[in-house]
Amino acid sequence: MSTTRVFAARLVGCSVFDPNGDRVGKVRDVLVVYRTAGSPRVVGFVLEVPGKRRVFLSIGRVTSIGSGQIITTGLINLRRFEQRGGEVRVMAELLGRTVRLRDGSGEATIEDVAIEETSLGEWEVTQAFLRRPKANAALFAKGATLFTAWADLIEKQTSGESQSATQLVASYADMLPADLANAMLDLPEQRMLEVAEELSDDRLADVLEEMPETEQVDILNQLDDDRAADVLDQMQPDDAADLIAHLSDERGETLLDLMEPEEAEDVRFLLSYAPDTAGGLMTTEPIIVSADATVAEGLALIRRHELAPALGAAICVTLPPYEPPTGRFLGMVHFQRMLRYPPNERLGALIDATLEPVQASTSAAEVSRILASYNLVSVPVVDENHRLVGVVTIDDVLDYLLPDDWRSTNEEEKKLVSTPVRRTSRGTR
Repeated sequence: MSTTRVFAARLVGCSVFDPNGDRVGKVRDVLVVYRTAGSPRVVGFVLEVPGKRRVFLSIGRVTSIGSGQIITTGLINLRRFEQRGGEVRVMAELLGRTVRLRDGSGEATIEDVAIEETSLGEWEVTQAFLRRPKANAALFAKGATLFTAWADLIEKQTSGESQSATQLVASYADMLPADLANAMLDLPEQRMLEVAEELSDDRLADVLEEMPETEQVDILNQLDDDRAADVLDQMQPDDAADLIAHLSDERGETLLDLMEPEEAEDVRFLLSYAPDTAGGLMTTEPIIVSADATVAEGLALIRRHELAPALGAAICVTLPPYEPPTGRFLGMVHFQRMLRYPPNERLGALIDATLEPVQASTSAAEVSRILASYNLVSVPVVDENHRLVGVVTIDDVLDYLLPDDWRSTNEEEKKLVSTPVRRTSRGTR
């Protein structure tokens, strides 16, 4: 092994390669088991492989750990990871636990652990990075944090006791919302709820948008009404409307009353449409400008950091007012076309005359056909008076077409499972 000691948090996100240098996945957690004598033994890693699946990599199949990467023998079990009794995931379950120091100097919280190769192919937890409570930090010369041998700790955690999720949230800070959602779905239910409590409102909103409806509802039901309303305010109106539609009528109305009036108005508007129509799929926050707006002004609006990529693919041109429902819809100008013209060109002169809007009552199936037939990223939605009420983007349609469990099952996964490959058995750790 190129490294004999490494901290677990530094391994999360590391790429895993086979002997030929092909990337097979990335580390999501370290798996250990406790022993009656000695430190916890490392049994392997939880990997994320193509298809967002979690699989098990035995520590015995690891030939090198170092330079931010892990090298394997090439033998990986492609079956979905299932945690066994007695196994503990370091990132998901161990970090955040409260321990006592054997020297009697008090309590501390585990923020990271070091795993070390103690003999060829055998790894165990040897050290812990701890943080003392703020009230006690001033009593120690080394400050609030310290390293200590695992043998010098006594775990205070008891079965069912709630753990702090602060350190786990910090380790997830750089994850994209979709990846963080997948990581949270892999946690025990109570741990997932604790992580949700620690996330900021906007971060939790982004994560909820990437989760299945069941987990969305479970998390929102654990939040008090004020916090839940704040999170819904941060969500895209169409995603917030979908989520509220799965709550009880009483809770949904309570949260709508607590939301910012402007955000709540958009959500109520979307809830008035059937879910399998263009009105039920659309978002009410496209870029809308007048015909006299210039290319320079349009590009400035597209550059906004918070704008979803699909909404930045085209700009809607209408008569005033410029908030849905707008004045009469005039047409759309595609981002790529804007790049071909000088900054002072009027957008009204660049409208795509071939793109017809759909009615809010148009079926979701018909909207899907239009997007596919004309290779569109979005399609405008108008009411019976030809006023723009929103746009349906390709991601809205995909969310509608894919099965409810698409985040955990897909065709790529089925193909991987059914394709003959060299496999190892978790029974031979």
